[in-house]
Amino acid sequence: MDQTCSLESFLNHVQKRDPHQTEFAQAVREVMTTLWPFLEQNPRYRHMSLLERLVEPERVIQFRVVWLDDKNQVQVNRAWRVQFNSAIGPYKGGMRFHPSVNLSILKFLGFEQTFKNALTTLPMGGGHGGRAG
Repeated sequence: MDQTCSLESFLNHVQKRDPHQTEFAQAVREVMTTLWPFLEQNPRYRHMSLLERLVEPERVIQFRVVWLDDKNQVQVNRAWRVQFNSAIGPYKGGMRFHPSVNLSILKFLGFEQTFKNALTTLPMGGGHGGRAG
């Protein structure tokens, strides 16, 4: 993205890239609305595509989880691990097991985990995982 773009054009870019990930887009909006005044006063951070790197996970791993329920029936669920930033250390973040889990929610949680981990004194990146179903 152009380093002179507006907040709204940046947020529109994020929304267009993943139009069905509303939870993630909302988290990006909240964080960027707070950061934008600082970034306007310090353009050197925008020059390095910091924002684009911040909102794009380093990797998303999708896999299946096969398990046997209490009725001895085989169940197959979809699961993900979203890894956002390992610049200062390994990924750290939780796991969510809930029927409502989807990639958008996990991207939102991993994105926010990156900021939570940055506030600690431990060298950790952000990530989150979970299983739907």
